[in-house]
Amino acid sequence: MVVLAASIVTKTGKALVSRQYVDMSRIRIEGLLAAFPKLIGSGRQHTYVETENVRYVYQPLETLHLLVVTNKSSNILEDLDILRILAKIVPEYAQSLDEEGITKAAFDLLFAFDEVISLGHKENVTLQQVRQNTEMESHEEKLYKMIIQSKRQEAIQNMKQKAQEIDRAKLESAKAGRGMPSYAPSPSMGSRAVDLDNTPTYMSQAPTAFSAGRPNDGAKPAKKGMQLGKAKKANDFLDSLRAEGEVMNVEAAPAAVGAVAPMVVPSEPVSIVVDEKLMVVLNKDGGVESMEVNGGMALQVLNEEDSRLKVNISAGQNSGFQMKTHPNIDKGLYSSQSVLGLKDPQKPFPAGSPLGILKWRMQTTDEGMVPLLINCWPSASGGESYVNIEYESTTDFDLQNVAIAIPLPALAASPKVNQVDGDWRYDARKSIMLWSIDIIDDSNRTGSLEFVVPNTRPESFFPVTVNFNATRTLCQVEVADVISLETGNPIKYALRTQLQTDGYEVV
Repeated sequence: MVVLAASIVTKTGKALVSRQYVDMSRIRIEGLLAAFPKLIGSGRQHTYVETENVRYVYQPLETLHLLVVTNKSSNILEDLDILRILAKIVPEYAQSLDEEGITKAAFDLLFAFDEVISLGHKENVTLQQVRQNTEMESHEEKLYKMIIQSKRQEAIQNMKQKAQEIDRAKLESAKAGRGMPSYAPSPSMGSRAVDLDNTPTYMSQAPTAFSAGRPNDGAKPAKKGMQLGKAKKANDFLDSLRAEGEVMNVEAAPAAVGAVAPMVVPSEPVSIVVDEKLMVVLNKDGGVESMEVNGGMALQVLNEEDSRLKVNISAGQNSGFQMKTHPNIDKGLYSSQSVLGLKDPQKPFPAGSPLGILKWRMQTTDEGMVPLLINCWPSASGGESYVNIEYESTTDFDLQNVAIAIPLPALAASPKVNQVDGDWRYDARKSIMLWSIDIIDDSNRTGSLEFVVPNTRPESFFPVTVNFNATRTLCQVEVADVISLETGNPIKYALRTQLQTDGYEVV
């Protein structure tokens, strides 16, 4: 058996995609494809047609035709088998089965055709193997990208730390009277400011708690100043990373042209981040196979002046959670008074970098602990599969950016949606139904989606993948206040709390 060509043509014989597997001139293949619509006629039920020299094996694709051209001595059963696999491949790579969709996915389709047919002969491959081969995933490439990303993040972190060190040195120098913050000359100033140490000076957005003790508080800095060379180099470095497609998470944006570049520092003397990761595996027949929660609290102090402190927290019962404090945290003080403070009160917390002070972990199979239950009910009726999927939120807080992905078999058209709470989208490339709900609150603690696809096995709709986030955690831990050990007064602090999924499936 020899396959001469695999093509996708319009009903008028115009070739959209054509892959030849033998030596053949362009004029000949165009002539064969142009003659095809005249041969099939109308009202014919066959899937092939023959001429004196070749055989056309074809299948309609909405307004198009998928066509395999072979010689007459080929095995018709094998020809039909090739056609069947190609018919599954086309909707896998083309977003829509029209001329525009086929044209956009032309190269992907050619590569996929080559995985099925080699030198005119059929390869023994499945649709899953074709998808895997065309994606060309490489472990070495992933590892290389992870190393490059790590180096870039390390360079950004070092740059931020150096900038913070310079800022702290300037603040200490100004408070000790050894130097004055220098400002660039401006036409609006009557005299020139003097830079005592002849080094570039960064203007920081320091907290108001320090402004009273800073020299020259009454003087207003110039609205215009020279651009600093060091800041420009740092900005150029970030711009180059952005140009390479990296997503940069920088806490402060570069200053406008003509202004002194601000420091990339937290806005409050103390910053606290409470972060929790949720991993859940639900059984499609009901019940919880596994649930794991990992969380932590990190503290970052801006300046050493505020580094001698304690954090008062309020915690609920947290049944099943295992709590652990940092080795330098006084465990007795935490157990008796729910206070996170250092064992030696005279020692300060490290300034300038975040420090994990509390961690927790919980594992369970209790269905009542799962924040979002998912039930998927596929059923067959009349040659079609009806899929009903519903969610139920059991938490007392809101879930945001909820996305539920249901895998589907390769389809020639989008699923028919009968009912949906929220929004839906069919990804033809990945063959996935995406169900999204912006927020789940008291007004929509339950919801459902129903859609219809051609009859297929129930196992084809699993695993269902779920993603969401929230501004509260499952572990009931909240920051009451932050107290200075030197003055006994509260310290202003910034708090960020987030819950994220890190593997949430129904299998």
